[in-house]
Amino acid sequence: QVRLVESGGGSVQAGGSLNISCSVSGLARTGYWLTWFRQSPGLGREGVVSTHIITRRSTYADSVRGRFTASVDRGVTLTTLYLQMNNLKPEDTATYYCAASIRGMDGTQALKSQNYDDWGQGTQVAVSS
Repeated sequence: QVRLVESGGGSVQAGGSLNISCSVSGLARTGYWLTWFRQSPGLGREGVVSTHIITRRSTYADSVRGRFTASVDRGVTLTTLYLQMNNLKPEDTATYYCAASIRGMDGTQALKSQNYDDWGQGTQVAVSS
């Protein structure tokens, strides 16, 4: 069973940086997509960046491209997904979730929350102006 645990959220002023991570265990097969989503109160869950665990290629949402960078560190039993967030804006304030999917899809499809069954519990990011 896939288990995802996020950490590293916090509060920062606009223009600042944060790095959040997601520890992933139970990936019994290769070919997973690991993706960061975020959700603000009253809004739907938005795909931020999807990364294929084999190719390491990432697809970014327009709202974060050039400011956020995703990376993956694969260990023997544990995989860690990172999200480096620079030049943060108040509109980046949200709960950030990581998710895993084995479905065959492209990077754009991988940004859609309906393609994911395994989710972490989320970590809060607050950006003040």
